[in-house]
Amino acid sequence: MSAARPDVVAFDVNETLLDLEPVRAALVELGQPAHLLPTVFGRTLQTGFAATVAGTWLPFRAAFESSLAQLTDLDDGDRGRVADAFLELSPHPDVEPVLRRLATAGVRVVTLSHGSPGVAEAGLERGGVTPLVERTLTSETVRTWKPSRAAYLWAAGACGVAPGRMALVAAHGWDVLGAERAGLTGAWFPRAERVYPPAYPAPAVVADDLAGAVEALLALPPA
Repeated sequence: MSAARPDVVAFDVNETLLDLEPVRAALVELGQPAHLLPTVFGRTLQTGFAATVAGTWLPFRAAFESSLAQLTDLDDGDRGRVADAFLELSPHPDVEPVLRRLATAGVRVVTLSHGSPGVAEAGLERGGVTPLVERTLTSETVRTWKPSRAAYLWAAGACGVAPGRMALVAAHGWDVLGAERAGLTGAWFPRAERVYPPAYPAPAVVADDLAGAVEALLALPPA
């Protein structure tokens, strides 16, 4: 079935909407190299994905602190300080305009993260865009990590729409792939990744930037 203009657009949170710079700064303050963050973040995702595939579960913070323990010599207290920096994140500069664009177009907006509860809320509040987001969702509620199909189906159900009426916008190819496999419309743009992973089937939308991804979703034909 061809992709249609969505009734609800869900956004991934970490990196897609919120800048991880405060987490990088916390690592540097504790004597770690600035370039370590992508490795730690990637290991965090690997830890969470593996737990989901293996049939167990752990929260994002536990996976993040576990990754720090594997990759650094920081003690428990310092690992906790770095993890706390997620509550200091702010939106990237391009976020507010696209949220306002969707509001003007009458499209509902939510966030969908597997991050710790409170992180999305704090970042949206810091950026002054909370009124533009209907609700914040974390797959911790259903104890599974994206890109598990169950996470996206739960999100669609929580919003009261069929999967085909919801889109997922993310700067991570694995997230867009998971959303599309669950029946959502996927939209990818580069942030931390330079290109959409060529090993994956192409999603409905591949754009040059966040604004382009949103405009492409709005340009899809009605259902």
